[in-house]
Amino acid sequence: MGAVYRAQDLRFKVEKVVAVKEMINQATDSDIQATIIETFEREANILATVSHPSIPTIYDYFTLGARSYLVMEFIDGDNLEIKLQQRRAPFQEEEAISWAIALCDVLDYLHNHEPEPIIFRDIKPANIMITRRNQIRLVDFGIAKTFQTDAKGTMIGTEGYSPPEQYRGEASPQVDIYALGATMHHLITNQDPRTEPPFTFDERPIREANPNITVALETIVNTALQYNPPDRFENAAIMRKALIGLAQKTGMLEDEISIAQATQFFQDQSHSPIWTFTCEDEIRGTASYQDGILYIGSYDHNLYALEAANGKFVWKYAANGGIVSKPAIHDNKVYFGSTDQYVHSISCRNGKKVWVQSTDGAIYSSPTIAEGHLFIGSDDEYLHVINILAGREAWRANLGSPVRSSPTVISDMVYIGSENGEIQCYDFSGNIKWRTSAKRAVTSSPHYYDNVIYITSLDSVLYAIDAKSGWVIWRFRMENGSISTPVTNENHVYVGSTDNTFYCINIKTSKKVWSFDTDNQINSSPCFHKGAVYFCNIDGMVYSLHAASGRLRWKYQAEGQITGSPIIVDDVLYIGAADNKVYALPA
Repeated sequence: MGAVYRAQDLRFKVEKVVAVKEMINQATDSDIQATIIETFEREANILATVSHPSIPTIYDYFTLGARSYLVMEFIDGDNLEIKLQQRRAPFQEEEAISWAIALCDVLDYLHNHEPEPIIFRDIKPANIMITRRNQIRLVDFGIAKTFQTDAKGTMIGTEGYSPPEQYRGEASPQVDIYALGATMHHLITNQDPRTEPPFTFDERPIREANPNITVALETIVNTALQYNPPDRFENAAIMRKALIGLAQKTGMLEDEISIAQATQFFQDQSHSPIWTFTCEDEIRGTASYQDGILYIGSYDHNLYALEAANGKFVWKYAANGGIVSKPAIHDNKVYFGSTDQYVHSISCRNGKKVWVQSTDGAIYSSPTIAEGHLFIGSDDEYLHVINILAGREAWRANLGSPVRSSPTVISDMVYIGSENGEIQCYDFSGNIKWRTSAKRAVTSSPHYYDNVIYITSLDSVLYAIDAKSGWVIWRFRMENGSISTPVTNENHVYVGSTDNTFYCINIKTSKKVWSFDTDNQINSSPCFHKGAVYFCNIDGMVYSLHAASGRLRWKYQAEGQITGSPIIVDDVLYIGAADNKVYALPA
């Protein structure tokens, strides 16, 4: 009936790779033609109403003659049927459990979909894609349908994976649970159910085919495969809970992540801006907030003051260069750096200049204020320390290369990175206390938590460094470099990378707890708010994830690239983009 192509959407300035699914209607029988069209339209309409990290996003659909097309999210990976053929052996129990938990999660979402539940009807290895980072995507919604109680239809599905009632044209949520059990049986035994008589799983015990499988997992799979629907798991959430309980016992999940957190239900929130404000050029930096006013710089050379509640213009101050630096606010004054090589001090009340202090390089670093002084880096290779009352430099330190990292000041110590890959610590007199080297540039800023500095580098490493001695406590390697500044919450550190992935790392073990894939690199630094973590990637997508499980809460597509970082105040997220707009979104 068609094919799927990898394609590039040329309407975007950035490279946006998509999948284009082609459906060819060559049937001569009018009833068959109508069925093919119905199948295509059903898939398009179902995908248009769902939003889940394990379901590909649909971007568009159109028809040309006898051919219809779906433009969808491109999934970089292979399906489980291909992986089984390549492996020629059963999968490990740990892999099967992790995939099954994710599949239960997406089935739970579909079966509780509003306004009507959705039954997938064709769970099988060929319809389960595994990304390069071992995350699942459920594909091919061509025969999925909305659930109607007591309704019957044509028998449709895949022999071997479909339960008895599906042969009678019945489709309830129990159909998908049985098919998931059949899929798991196939994965952990390497016995293809399509080559066996239907409904004979009880004649082929799992542990006879694969003695490495635990009795507990065998019991879970056998429960899903019960002949009578009432004897199976009541719903996907209960099956998921059983799998997570097994995973916790075997150490697959960390003890501190409870079942309630790991199974927290996905929320599809419809997000639209509370307000937007348009500048005259791109916004590449991050906003600051104080007393109801939002301050943000633009590449139109202006620092803007806006009413945070409604986005109304208050005033603007013109520098002589673009502004990436996140403003610092202290004692009714706002401070920032600019590519015009100056540090500016402005009155919060009216936007008038208080003082300016020159450096010898463009400024991309953001200022930090402590003990009456402003700390900021410059491309002139110096960390500058300025007395904020007089507007005069107190001291400077030469870091040996441009300084685009923003300083972190804790007690009487200053921590900062530089483009030569060094992370340095100074006291308030300008004396260096320690120096630690990464292998490539350090553009991110140090994050301090519990006597440890967390910082990333373009060498693809997240470093945990003892704040007193500069000794590296541990390293976590990503697949590409990072300029994202980490944040911490309890026992976890969160950070993005240019490998298109957002990571949650256990502080104590330095092991990955979870990761979340996006379609483009993440330069943004995350922020944490009420159990959720927020970040952006450069294709203009804003993400909100459950911090405990890494599951998507919502996402919003801005109209331009985003290189700055979100801030959240009073449950409102503020972000600027390369479409010249400032966005206020509900968090």
